Amino acid sequence: MIRLKKNIAVSDTGFVFDPSTGESFTVNETGMKIIGYLKEGKSSEEITSLITQEYNIDPLSFEKYSQDFMDMLKQYDMLEYEKEV
Repeated sequence: MIRLKKNIAVSDTGFVFDPSTGESFTVNETGMKIIGYLKEGKSSEEITSLITQEYNIDPLSFEKYSQDFMDMLKQYDMLEYEKEV
């Protein structure tokens, strides 16, 4: 399971900050939702389902965006991986 690291701070305006590295950036509304779902421990499949229903987009279109966004979070070392039991 992929989760956002616990120390990552996210403001209501989309400002994302990693206090351990000092890295920061801003995300749009969809990015904020994805980050929120990651913090809640939602799976990739659950996130895809929730976002595609809310924004009425097809899953294939969203998966491309989602993969790019997850790659960016990985590049900033903001994700942690938990083994599923």
